[in-house]
Amino acid sequence: MQRQAKFTFTTRQTLLIDAPSDNGDSEAPNPHLRTEPAGRLRSKDIARLVGVSQATVSNAINRPHLVAPKTRAEIVRIMSASGYSVNSTARALKSGIGQAIGVVVLDVANPFWGEVIKGVETVTSAGQIPLIIGSSNEDAGTERRILESFESQGVRGVLVAPTHANLPTLRRFQAKGIKVVLLDKEDPEGEFPSMSLDHAAGAATAARFLLDGGHRRFALVNGSPDISWCSSRSRGFHAECGGVAGAVVQEFNMSAMTVEEGWRSVSLLLAVEPAVTAVFCANDMLALGVLKGLAQRGIEVPRQMSVVGYDDAMFSELLSPGLTTVRQSAADIGRQAGLLIAPEFAPAEERGVLPHPRLVVRGSARALS
Repeated sequence: MQRQAKFTFTTRQTLLIDAPSDNGDSEAPNPHLRTEPAGRLRSKDIARLVGVSQATVSNAINRPHLVAPKTRAEIVRIMSASGYSVNSTARALKSGIGQAIGVVVLDVANPFWGEVIKGVETVTSAGQIPLIIGSSNEDAGTERRILESFESQGVRGVLVAPTHANLPTLRRFQAKGIKVVLLDKEDPEGEFPSMSLDHAAGAATAARFLLDGGHRRFALVNGSPDISWCSSRSRGFHAECGGVAGAVVQEFNMSAMTVEEGWRSVSLLLAVEPAVTAVFCANDMLALGVLKGLAQRGIEVPRQMSVVGYDDAMFSELLSPGLTTVRQSAADIGRQAGLLIAPEFAPAEERGVLPHPRLVVRGSARALS
């Protein structure tokens, strides 16, 4: 069955007008302004009422960080009172590049990606930049169709957690002047800017915690090795266990990083001989599925099986027992990725600052006696 591309449109709308000439005194009509009924103000009228240049009005709409807050607030007040509106589509048609930003995540239902999107919105809301959000469901064909839709809409940039199959499409975007930033993906080739944490280090931290607790027989429930952070988390976990005598890791690569696939993995990991004592899951959705599957079989966590996840999704601490998991700041990843697309909305010292992943110990894992 062919998967359908999913899109979500945020309610924010960017207001755009063309900047006037350098001297700010041009009286030429702006071709991108909608024709307004008599009595409604034009951008030059707003400039005159506030006592600023038309260029300042343009900046207040397109580049608000360049305008003093008091001046910007007065411009916005007059615009709202007068019912002033602008045609943002015209600019995109003229330049080939619009103002919206497209975001492609693996699964919009995963709380981790919801937090990433919230982080992006802390940047885009400052400039009233619309977001168009698509969920690829870890399918390369679906992802390609979403990207092609973004291209046809003339977005200014794309934030994407990509599959390898669509790198040629992203290269075409860059060649056209559309900014591309990889979300939570390492780019060893350096082709694209990326925002990602050290997934291998986070997984190694989880492995060390379990090893120190006496565990030696592990199941690693993972997603596709074609997803970069799945590969990195696998590498980090295996590397940490590799130097410990008697440590054995049985890895299961599931078709998706979902609760359903985590649940399905339980029958596989329970068939391993000798029996595993700890399960490390490459994300918390898989871990939730594993917990569900173990509970249905009457296997107690953590007395009979320890379970560790990755991401520290907001539901992790609400479970009983609470899920031990590797915390990475999804909102920070989204914000920093957004700043790579629109760096004008934050001072330079705020860019590129991400916390290191760390283990949050709760009740789902224990040391062996």
